[in-house]
Amino acid sequence: MPIKKALDIAYSNKLDLVKVAPNAKPPVCRVMDYGKYKYELAKKEKEARKNQKIINIKEIRMTPNIEEHDLNVKAKRAMDFLKDGDKIKVSVRFRGRELGHTDIGKEVLLKFAEITSEFGNIDKQPKMEGRNMIMYLVPKTE
Repeated sequence: MPIKKALDIAYSNKLDLVKVAPNAKPPVCRVMDYGKYKYELAKKEKEARKNQKIINIKEIRMTPNIEEHDLNVKAKRAMDFLKDGDKIKVSVRFRGRELGHTDIGKEVLLKFAEITSEFGNIDKQPKMEGRNMIMYLVPKTE
């Protein structure tokens, strides 16, 4: 249908002529109330934002020579984060000569993962990043 005729139909119905697919051959248009259409889109987008779950990343830092009780305290805190549905970034910071014993840091991280295994799983295995060894935990899905 010619553009002029489509515009006349839209104008007579007090509506707008909106290009739905401008790149198509021939272009596809629709007669609609554009203000109402934009309002409906905004409403749907707002509803989608309301229903989405926001996942935060919490960080827990340790040293390779952490004591048993301190490790348990940090693990307990991590379990609370996992219950709330947050991801956890667990890092072991090496200083000075500790860098020569990264295997100890890996053991600490794996022990931490074992303690928190009731509530979370390992997302990324322990890996060195500069002076830190980092591991990610995610909450268990039911």
